Amino acid sequence: MRPYHKNSHNHGSHYLGSKQYSLFKLSGFEVKLDLSWLLLALLVSWTLAAGLFPANYPELSKSIYWWMGIAGALGLFLSIIIHEFSHSVIARLYGMPIRGITLFIFGGVAEMEEEPPSPESEFWMAIAGPIASFALAIIFYLLQIIMEMLSFPISFIGVTNYLSHINLILAIFNLVPAFPLDGGRIFRAGLWKWKNNLIQATWISSRFGSWFGMFLIVLGIFGFIQGNFIGGMWWVLIGSFVRGTAIASYSFLIMHETLFGKPVSRFMKINPVTAPPGITVRKLVDDYFYKYYHNMIPVIEDDHLLGCVTTQDVKGLSPDEWEQCKVKDVMVFCSPDNTVTPDVDSAKVFKTMLRPGACSQMMVVDDDNLLGIVSMTDFNEYLALKMDLEPPL
Repeated sequence: MRPYHKNSHNHGSHYLGSKQYSLFKLSGFEVKLDLSWLLLALLVSWTLAAGLFPANYPELSKSIYWWMGIAGALGLFLSIIIHEFSHSVIARLYGMPIRGITLFIFGGVAEMEEEPPSPESEFWMAIAGPIASFALAIIFYLLQIIMEMLSFPISFIGVTNYLSHINLILAIFNLVPAFPLDGGRIFRAGLWKWKNNLIQATWISSRFGSWFGMFLIVLGIFGFIQGNFIGGMWWVLIGSFVRGTAIASYSFLIMHETLFGKPVSRFMKINPVTAPPGITVRKLVDDYFYKYYHNMIPVIEDDHLLGCVTTQDVKGLSPDEWEQCKVKDVMVFCSPDNTVTPDVDSAKVFKTMLRPGACSQMMVVDDDNLLGIVSMTDFNEYLALKMDLEPPL
């Protein structure tokens, strides 16, 4: 079993690609499961049941090894939740909103809405996770000693021994000063305090994160060469994730700082292409989607905005339904999910668009009047131009 990677608290959701399911609430924090975590659970269970436990505790039955593997995976599940919960509790103490805790293939992420307000809050929130993992390692070690004294079955002792070691590995691994690991956040907090510049601190710590990610990728390639396919695969995946998240975290911060305080009306495209509600889906596809290359078209009747229709709304229909259905039958009505007012802060809209399942385009409205459309592409183009003309560092 390879240690999971601790994700950047406020940007982890960008990398959660599959569907998420709510499991339960823990002290007000919603704990969700990304379907990708099931792959991690299966790999952990299989690695423990087929490799680690048979090697360390021979002559047990295959069924016992599998029960130990499942128990170890569940213990890791609990450990990750406690690790992320510790981050969330400290964030709450400093007034930082947390959307919840999500478990996914690389472990877990506490989904933070905003950057920490100060270096001190960054430091305490980041270090809370490793402290929790160290504490769990000690607790499971003491539990192992008690079980040995009371002559518990070796299977019980083996699982607690594994959980003690894996929490120790998690704590140490997360203290590596490579953003977005917890150690990287602690490093960033120190740089932020010293230089009084969050952007510069993020750039330096994210460079360390990028280099560390590349180191893990190279380590994984050597693993492949030496015949350790599973271990090599995990190091390559984790390294790629660390490197990608480090780069994305810096880009996100630059984007947020660039957009902050600017109304969304500054970036919207005025006079967008619109469609009436009475035309067929076939006409919509041929005369709008294929003609203008837009994947979202506002629907207007008598100069009043009714809603919008996207390629996602129509691609599941059969050819016959394209001929028979009207746009009004498949369109989505206006809601806070697809509309914003012109004075809303662009940084807020940008963060909303980044959430899993969110629209990458939004209609800018005043009452039921369409003023324009703003998209992720508009923000990215502005950022690219600004970084070309005014590099932040």
